[in-house]
Amino acid sequence: MKLSLPLVLASQSPRRRELLGQLVTHFEQRSADIDEVRQPDESPASYVARLAQEKAQAVAQLEPNKWVLGADTIVVLGARIFEKPQDEADCLATLSLLSGQTHQVMTAVALCKGNQLLHQTVSSNVTFRPLSTSEMVAYWQTGEPADKAGGYGIQGLGGCFVSHLSGSYSAVVGLPLCQTQQLLQAAIKES
Repeated sequence: MKLSLPLVLASQSPRRRELLGQLVTHFEQRSADIDEVRQPDESPASYVARLAQEKAQAVAQLEPNKWVLGADTIVVLGARIFEKPQDEADCLATLSLLSGQTHQVMTAVALCKGNQLLHQTVSSNVTFRPLSTSEMVAYWQTGEPADKAGGYGIQGLGGCFVSHLSGSYSAVVGLPLCQTQQLLQAAIKES
C-alpha cells in the first residue's frame, strides 16, 4: 500500500515525518529556508498555500531529481491567523480567543519537481470547549504548544480542548493523508 518514489520532505517536523511515513516507503528530510511573512491583503488560504509551495520549491532547487513535499499549517479565527506562539503571553492570548469558539485549521501541501508543481489546501473546522486560565497556563508549562500553530497540538494534550472536529484530523496535525496520497500518486504518474 505504501508508495515508492524519490522524495524529500521539506520539513523537520516530527509530526509530518510520522504521517508521511504512513504513505511512502522511504524519504529524506531537509529544512526549507524561506521567509514566512504574510503579504499585505493576502488571504489565509493564499498565504498557507504560498508557504507550502515556497518550501517545496526552495528544497527542489537543491534536489532537482527528486520530488519535494512542502507543507504549512495555520489556525484561523475570523480574519486572524495564529501561527506558532512567540511566548507564553502570546499562547495564552491565542488560547483565550479560541476558547469556546470554532476556528479553521488550514494545511497546504505542495509537491514540486523541476517545473512541475502539484498542490492542495485542506481546511478543517475545530471547536474548543471553554478553557480556564489555569488549564491554559498548565498546558503552556508542558512545553507542547511552543512549536504548534495556534498554540496547541490536537494529537497531544491539546486534544483535550477539542469538543468537535469537522474535516481531516491528519490535516490538523500537519499533513492531510488523503490529499497527500493523491498528490503522490499523481507525481508517480507524471514521473
